[in-house]
Amino acid sequence: MRSIWKGSIAFGLVNVPVKVYTATEDHDIRFHQVHAADGGRIKYDRVCTVCGKSVAFADIDKAYESPEGDRVILTDEDFAKLPVAEKHEIPVLQFVPAEQIDPILYEKSYYLEPDSSTPKAYVLLAKTLEEVNRVALVHFTLRQKTRLAALRVLDGVLLLQTLLWPDEVRSVEFESLDGVAEPKKQELSMAETLVDTMSDDFDPGLYTDEYQIELKRMLDEAIASGSSKVTRAPEPAAPEMDAEVVDLVAALQRSLEASGQKPAKKAAADKRTEPAKKTAAKAEKKPAKKAPAKAAKKTASKQTRKGA
Repeated sequence: MRSIWKGSIAFGLVNVPVKVYTATEDHDIRFHQVHAADGGRIKYDRVCTVCGKSVAFADIDKAYESPEGDRVILTDEDFAKLPVAEKHEIPVLQFVPAEQIDPILYEKSYYLEPDSSTPKAYVLLAKTLEEVNRVALVHFTLRQKTRLAALRVLDGVLLLQTLLWPDEVRSVEFESLDGVAEPKKQELSMAETLVDTMSDDFDPGLYTDEYQIELKRMLDEAIASGSSKVTRAPEPAAPEMDAEVVDLVAALQRSLEASGQKPAKKAAADKRTEPAKKTAAKAEKKPAKKAPAKAAKKTASKQTRKGA
């Protein structure tokens, strides 16, 4: 895992350095939209409704429209003026009983790892939370968005769970429930008996996402069978030398030539031919061997006898 945030928990006067990791992941298979006729991928363009031109992301600001139809356009400079919590600090606001936080308020979960060579303060905070059986309410700012969060312990590790603000939870009133008669005692008794027969300890390993499993099997079988629905990935092109590397090699070669030095390949070739040249030169300079003196005398004696 790779950390997405670094900072510290402000626990009174105690500072607990931590690294933050996303605790959950989405296992859903991702799809993108294509043209049914030819399989071409669909792309979306940011087009201005006034001038009709495509707009780069850097040229986009944010606009708010009031219920009365008034529009306010804000730039990045405007957002920078807004008060935000310290980006690299998680201040503890108070400690509350865990059962007082309704599960509907929980949003995303993050693991916290100690970011210190001596994580004593981290272990102290974790053990304290376990002993008092409470969660710490904190402020957590991520990507310029401040959330209320609950800090608790899971298997000895600090776990941060962001919470929805109270006004983000909708109030609900269904007219269809108005005036409905209360269940009879016999009906409640039978329902409770049914619940008892189906009751057990929670084991998340017993449950699987059958839809995703079957979808993955369908895709694998289509690829393995070479179905007409499959478009094969193109063969990877042979790696080409980076243009910047080519320019660097050429510049180095010109530098060597300018300094009177031979390039590496040429110098190596010269070294291979050098011994042969030296051997030939020695052969040319080496004088002819003289005949031994005894052999010369014998030859002269023979010629004298013949003349006689």
